[in-house]
Amino acid sequence: MADQVFGGIKIRHLYKIFGPNAGAHVEAVKNGLTKAELNAKYGHVLGLRDINIEMPSGSIQVIMGLSGSGKSTLIRHINRLIDPTAGEVLVDGVDVVKMNEADLREFRRHQTAMVFQKFALLPHRTVLDNTIFGLEIQGIARDKSLDIAMRWLERVGLKGFEEKYPNQLSGGMQQRVGLARALANDAPVLLMDEAYSALDPLIRMDMQTVLLDLQKEIRKTIVFITHDLDEALRLGDQIAILRDGEVIQQGTSQDIVLRPADDYVANFVKEVNRGRVVHVEAVMTPATSPVSGKPAIPIGTTVEDTLRILSREVADEGVVVSPTGAPLGIVSLRQLSGAMVNAH
Repeated sequence: MADQVFGGIKIRHLYKIFGPNAGAHVEAVKNGLTKAELNAKYGHVLGLRDINIEMPSGSIQVIMGLSGSGKSTLIRHINRLIDPTAGEVLVDGVDVVKMNEADLREFRRHQTAMVFQKFALLPHRTVLDNTIFGLEIQGIARDKSLDIAMRWLERVGLKGFEEKYPNQLSGGMQQRVGLARALANDAPVLLMDEAYSALDPLIRMDMQTVLLDLQKEIRKTIVFITHDLDEALRLGDQIAILRDGEVIQQGTSQDIVLRPADDYVANFVKEVNRGRVVHVEAVMTPATSPVSGKPAIPIGTTVEDTLRILSREVADEGVVVSPTGAPLGIVSLRQLSGAMVNAH
């Protein structure tokens, strides 16, 4: 399946208002009625306001924000666990909002899988039986289901634990079962709602590495919800930051760290170790003539790793090169040191 990439998502003008007469207030919200005013005047709660996000197939889209920002509400619109008040949710060009009950059931079974913060494992089932649960619902033969489940359990590092029960596993191991269960369905869209938030920091880092390593092969469209900026920067091909149900900024980790949209985002990124996030091409001077005699720095190398290379080579400058080895620019120790300093 690695050569087939599906699951592109486009969210267009998505609004969610919670309350008994939500539809009656959409136009007022579109015309500027605030969240506080909506609640004070009409007793309705604004969950999402005019969300527009495009998530390319095979990428990791992180949705980030503090508690109450609307990120969990947003992810639940993708598989329509929550119905929007207005807007479109297109998966491979098909609007999930317009699906009838039968189509939506098939969509949930075959095109999306979800990994939850609280693991959501069935306590009376073994690790293996938890992993095949989605395949059973799909009606896949048990022999085939077992083969698929065993393969994914091995991939997430749980070979030998098939007959254990959830209460015999650590939190990190339980989350690996949840990930294996989701991957066993082979759905093109993987929804991960605060999937690692309940884990200890070291286990959390380990699970992030597992996901990044797997993604190189599986190339799912992963929507990952988190309130942790370091996690967002490590995982996200694209990041969208929410506040009070609105997208404040979206872009790459480079965009977020180097060009915060406002003080709210700047406050998020001010404690970030920029050396581990910023790539060397963001600070280099473009090459205008042939370069020789300087250490080669592959494009995409972080500032921190570039400093290590120059230190090892005892060099003041390096040449940034493309994957084919073509020189793209020059980077100096002064530029690298400057990139480490938070300008905000």
